[in-house]
Amino acid sequence: MPIEIVIITGLSGSGMSTALNAFEDLGYFCVDNLPVKLIPTFVDLYSRAEHDAEVEKTALVVDVREGGFLADFPQIHSSLIMRGAKVTVIFLEADTSVLVRRFSETRRPHPLMASNLADAIQAERDLLAEIRAHADEIIDTTTHTVHTLRHYLTDKYRTEAKDMVVRVISFGYKHGVPQEVDLLLDVRFLPNPFFVPGLKELTGIDRDVIDYLKAQPEVGETLNHFSQLLAFLLPRYKREGKSYVTIGIGCTGGRHRSVMISQELAKKLTDAGYEARASHRDLNR
Repeated sequence: MPIEIVIITGLSGSGMSTALNAFEDLGYFCVDNLPVKLIPTFVDLYSRAEHDAEVEKTALVVDVREGGFLADFPQIHSSLIMRGAKVTVIFLEADTSVLVRRFSETRRPHPLMASNLADAIQAERDLLAEIRAHADEIIDTTTHTVHTLRHYLTDKYRTEAKDMVVRVISFGYKHGVPQEVDLLLDVRFLPNPFFVPGLKELTGIDRDVIDYLKAQPEVGETLNHFSQLLAFLLPRYKREGKSYVTIGIGCTGGRHRSVMISQELAKKLTDAGYEARASHRDLNR
């Protein structure tokens, strides 16, 4: 069996440590800030030794703290693939304003500290542009918390799951579309509980909002159409080897319609035999 290597990289403050912790939870042998030039040596040592379950799956964080990263990574990445290693590069990033806030909250210095923090972040973004181009997955952590990022990675990369995992995430368009969605469904055409007296301050997980929406014929029809669409699409995604699908359900604010629809759709997918779960990005905004 070839060694599996997940290389976690990206912008400082975007959640690389959290990502590494997620892979440690999944049983990966994890190394933070391993010099890039030592990665082939690590693979060679593994290939010469007895196969050890502890190092069959490895996750590494490499970033601008490591001096040779920018110059050496593209060539070493290619050489690992030529040696037969299964390599996945995950690149984490976030909006500059969010990164500035995170650094301000932790009071940690940016590794490329320039005249101001925003300039340092932009310099790092420019330096990593070529590395980003090698990424197998780019994760925007702007709207992620430590917990949601960890759950996302552990759900997506756990290998013991035999069936397709489906994540249904509700959100509000006024807060931006989640970057990680594979399928995007818009429910802003449905009647909005926000304008119904007594429902504005509630959410789509409250019984009064659920009852109001279920009383609207369009809601049941929409759920049936969405279910039929997914019944057609998901088996074909699975046939092509996709084991994880994220479905985004959006309404205006992400607190009423999208939440209720996401909950109901996840239930229908579970009843259909999928491992499905709903999460709500903007529920508390």
